[in-house]
Amino acid sequence: MIKAAVTARGQDSRQRLLDAALGVFRTKGYTATTVDDLCAAAGVTKGSFFHHFDSKEAAALAAITHWNDTTGALFAAAPYWQVEDPRQRLLAYLDFRAGLVRGAIPEFTCLLGTLVQETFASHSALQTACGAGIEAHAQTLVPTIEAAKAKYAPGAEWSAESLARHTQAVLQGGFVLAKAMNDPQAALDALAHLKRYVAQLLPIPTARRSR
Repeated sequence: MIKAAVTARGQDSRQRLLDAALGVFRTKGYTATTVDDLCAAAGVTKGSFFHHFDSKEAAALAAITHWNDTTGALFAAAPYWQVEDPRQRLLAYLDFRAGLVRGAIPEFTCLLGTLVQETFASHSALQTACGAGIEAHAQTLVPTIEAAKAKYAPGAEWSAESLARHTQAVLQGGFVLAKAMNDPQAALDALAHLKRYVAQLLPIPTARRSR
């Protein structure tokens, strides 16, 4: 029973560190964040930190996995999946993303984009993990885009994969602009332009539009 209680406390401290890491890394960036920062935000000791992680990089890698799991669950349960028409579903996805742009800038920006901007040339493991996470999310959009393209733009030369990645490029760029201008509206404007662009790529036939 004592062992079980100790194990539970250990799991709780690890979870607190991971939850804290999502906020601290997005607020301070990877380089400026220290192990002390993570411990203070999580309310744990450095001994507890090093019980779970060998280094700050190891904690960041675990935080990336935690971010992917958390956001993956959020998007999997999002209401846009209930939209039957694939074009409207894709546009509803963009509306959902816009709805997430609220609160302080670190609260809505992407952990993966924040980390990879700093570490792509210095920490290959982090770069690879961030890239894989961004690509995995882009791939969730590919079937919807493929269906929308087949229905609304069957002769178009662009691919579903390229448009899926473009959505992520605009999102990440919008987050960078929001930080640079200290204004969330920059991210919302980028999403609004992206939505208009996607709507033009997938035009509704005139006859259907006039009904």
